[in-house]
Amino acid sequence: MPHQPPICLIVDDDPDTCWALEHVLRKQGLRTRRALSAEQALREVRQRPYVLALLDAKLPDMDGLELARRIRGIDLRILMIVVSGYFYQDAPSIQEAQASKLIQDFVAKPFQHEEIRRAVRKALTPPFGKAP
Repeated sequence: MPHQPPICLIVDDDPDTCWALEHVLRKQGLRTRRALSAEQALREVRQRPYVLALLDAKLPDMDGLELARRIRGIDLRILMIVVSGYFYQDAPSIQEAQASKLIQDFVAKPFQHEEIRRAVRKALTPPFGKAP
């Protein structure tokens, strides 16, 4: 059976943002699935293994950092990057989440594709994860 590329979960309530992130990740050779809500994301994480999740910080049904904590409760190995137009890199909650290894990185919206590629490469490179 041929090796399958890792699956990344994209969680954002904006379908256009999901599409843009899917486009960037697929060009990096990764498979993607999307969730438009935190509840849908939690169902996804319970159903299949994900290597990486890109999480919007503000979803209609849950804060992105709370979602990260709940995902961590389901799967200790999943790597997470917060993509947000609400928080900033130097926000205390983002700094704390990175220091505690709850999330591996943060990318501000609006983002450049290269910022996403860099964050994904960094997350998937040891010591955080396995290179794709």
